[in-house]
Amino acid sequence: MTDSLIGRNLLAGPEPDPAGDAGHTGHPDRVGFFTDTSVCIGCKACEVACKEWNAIPEDGLELTGMSFDNTQGLGASSWRHVAFIEQTKPLGHSEVDIDHSGVDVLALAAQGSATPVELAAITPTTPGPPSPDGRTELRWLMSSDVCKHCTHAACLDVCPTGSLFRTEFGTVVVQQDICNGCGYCVPACPYGVIEQRPDDGRAFKCTLCYDRLGAGQEPACAKACPTESIQFGPLAELRERAAARVAQLHRSGVTDARLYGADPADGVGGDGAFFLLLDDPEVYGLPPDPVVTTRDLPAMWRQAALAAATLLGGLAAVFAAHPRVADRTGRTRR
Repeated sequence: MTDSLIGRNLLAGPEPDPAGDAGHTGHPDRVGFFTDTSVCIGCKACEVACKEWNAIPEDGLELTGMSFDNTQGLGASSWRHVAFIEQTKPLGHSEVDIDHSGVDVLALAAQGSATPVELAAITPTTPGPPSPDGRTELRWLMSSDVCKHCTHAACLDVCPTGSLFRTEFGTVVVQQDICNGCGYCVPACPYGVIEQRPDDGRAFKCTLCYDRLGAGQEPACAKACPTESIQFGPLAELRERAAARVAQLHRSGVTDARLYGADPADGVGGDGAFFLLLDDPEVYGLPPDPVVTTRDLPAMWRQAALAAATLLGGLAAVFAAHPRVADRTGRTRR
């Protein structure tokens, strides 16, 4: 393994085996999350399960004033965040001008999954017609956000104490008993995930339930998700499953469906936790083209070394052009 690391930039670029490059031998397959936002119902069971299992303190239940989101974002005490995005845009090829006055809601509900295809287009969840003042019905985009456990994790690269480390499962974990509260990891994260707690200054984020993985269990959030919006498993298998799901949605007319963080060729080498989105990443508060913030460090050090060498060369030339001479007292001077 040592020979394979020689001459490589481990801060960016292709890295098929993060755990192996971190020194783990005979490690299991890399695991991660695939979050299918198309089936998220915003129940927040993942948030509750995460807090309960990891003993995360309560961090307030304040509404943003923009939606029903009472978590507001990821942080030191919010390792899962279910976003609620309201839009007046209908989903897929659904229409907003369908009259629902003749629909028997109870009869349709009684049919359950046996609802005929021709009736599925006029279920009670179809966006309704505009109101007299021109307003239209909303659609909800819900997504459970989490640490991405990047292939190239800048938070890990800049940590001076080794508090952040790469596990044998390919995930990134913070050891709070080693964290000195320097805060270098906070601006290093391209997603704004990791954060320091104000009471003690230490950094906290999702561990992908490292303790549960070691016991052969799945993370608490995935275990609690009732719709399987959060799926856990080997990362390669999840990527295949996600691609098939996107193709299925496209065939169903949901042409806006796309994957986010699943490409190993992106700016962070692919995420260990990636998403199926129904709109642009910015709508969900995600950067459209994240890049690991330590990517250019090798080039920056080379430029600094070149500048230092140039400076030393200039100083040497100055001294060479002005040799020392002896004055009347016998001391040398310029």
